[in-house]
Amino acid sequence: MKKFRWQLLIIFLTGLVIGILLLTEQPGLKPLTVKPTAGGTYTEALVGSFDRLNPLLDSHNSADKDIDRLIFSSLLKFDDRGIAVGDLAATWGVSLDGTIYNFSLRADAKWHDGYPVTAEDIAFTINYLKSGASYIPADIQTFWKDVQLAVVSDTDFQFILPEPFAPFLDYLTFGILPEHLLENATGEALVEDPYNLAPVGSGPYVFSRMLTENGQITGVVLKVNTAYYAGRPFIEQIDFRYFPDSQSAFAAYQEGIVQGISQVDQSVIASAIAQPGLSVYTGREPILTLVLFNLKDPTANFLQDTVVRKALLTGLDRQGMINDLLQGQGITADGPIFPGTWAYYDGTKHVDFDPIAAKNMLIQDGYIISSGTDTVRQKEGTGIIFTLLYPDDPTHQAIAQYIQKNWETLNIQVDLEAVPYDQLITDRLSQKNYQAALVDFNFTDMPDPDPYPMWDQAQITGGQNYSQWDNRIASEYLEDARVNPDLDTRTKLYRNFQVIFSQELPALPIYYPVYSYAVSSQVSGVRMGPIWDSSDRFSTILEWYLLASKPQSQITPGK
Repeated sequence: MKKFRWQLLIIFLTGLVIGILLLTEQPGLKPLTVKPTAGGTYTEALVGSFDRLNPLLDSHNSADKDIDRLIFSSLLKFDDRGIAVGDLAATWGVSLDGTIYNFSLRADAKWHDGYPVTAEDIAFTINYLKSGASYIPADIQTFWKDVQLAVVSDTDFQFILPEPFAPFLDYLTFGILPEHLLENATGEALVEDPYNLAPVGSGPYVFSRMLTENGQITGVVLKVNTAYYAGRPFIEQIDFRYFPDSQSAFAAYQEGIVQGISQVDQSVIASAIAQPGLSVYTGREPILTLVLFNLKDPTANFLQDTVVRKALLTGLDRQGMINDLLQGQGITADGPIFPGTWAYYDGTKHVDFDPIAAKNMLIQDGYIISSGTDTVRQKEGTGIIFTLLYPDDPTHQAIAQYIQKNWETLNIQVDLEAVPYDQLITDRLSQKNYQAALVDFNFTDMPDPDPYPMWDQAQITGGQNYSQWDNRIASEYLEDARVNPDLDTRTKLYRNFQVIFSQELPALPIYYPVYSYAVSSQVSGVRMGPIWDSSDRFSTILEWYLLASKPQSQITPGK
């Protein structure tokens, strides 16, 4: 009898489950949703150490920059397509000649101490950028010294440029400082001002306190800004805890100390992906790894041959390189402009790895193995032999060796030379003292593609056109796009440039690295696309939440 009752119970439960499934399949029924509610504390393991919390002092410390992103506001931000969106700026416009930019601030923007954010704060911050202080990068100081700022009212002001410069908006993402709190901290004094240990900003979170242990700063606590102009964040408090590397940060997650890991590098990526309850988010970094060629080096005239360059790219297993050396943490690159951005040409051709096709290209171009004892392809007595420089670190060394082996299968001899990165730029590339080089072009905080510095004719002498690519038509496209403020026109100009680039391949695009970030699945609303800086992982912080409830319409009466 007891056994029979269990059979009835099983039949009943099975019918109940089937009934529920049938109900959920009925048309018109809405899926169960939840409503995010305010509250909770999110704790993140921040890889790095504390220095100062000040947006003008954080350019060399990503850990400071990550926290500053939540405390401070900027005039503009950029979405993952590289399109400018307003932060403190409510509206802006540019004159027809591209030299005057008019801005209006949000009237509801306030500092954390209740003071309104005004145009004078903008002018005050920019004066710091012009100040000549040692903590401001020289190129930033030079740029701003040529720009005038005219304050029209508390909320209106204009920038006056000496000449049209379409990428100007890139320079407006710096954090704004409060004049009423720092007006006496002039020049170098800003570095040691107590403000940097207890900053007041206008962003979504308010500095609360430092966490210390044995006299060392071990973390920073932020509280929600309930008066934030863009809307109150759901998460009430964010605690940052400092860790020296990704391994120790991941261990802290496993021990339940933190809910997120700011940087998941190759040392822990596999473990993080396999960790139950941990979601790993990746986004393309603003870095392009490529092989540059010195197109005017007389000792390697064969590199001036477009067919040779195309064969070299066709014979390069870029996806294999990413899989084998980077644990899949990269995206193959097809050109000098990032995919998914407003300037990228979707018609850019992808070159597949095909060593047989690469050999045939070289043979048809006259590069052959002249005898059974030769191991290098040659044409008219000149073999394809050259030296590839690479930055002197383990990652670039492994990539260079991978490239070397790929090209050896094409009967091309590549000698490798490791060079410290600073010397690679200043002593070799700038001096055009090289044949080929493996390099990274870093576009952090530069969403506007502006390929002009790297590929325009005018930049061959004294500029960054290290390849010495000398194409007049491509240069005209770049020059026009740099001074035209109309986005549609610039898009067409850059499309034309990319077509020429893919046809001539003055350099070989290899891959874009990706940034990986891990957050507990208990934290909802997290999204991350391509980034322009690691702090961009917080671009959707207003959507993150830890607590939720059913909407009232889904709550059964009496329950």
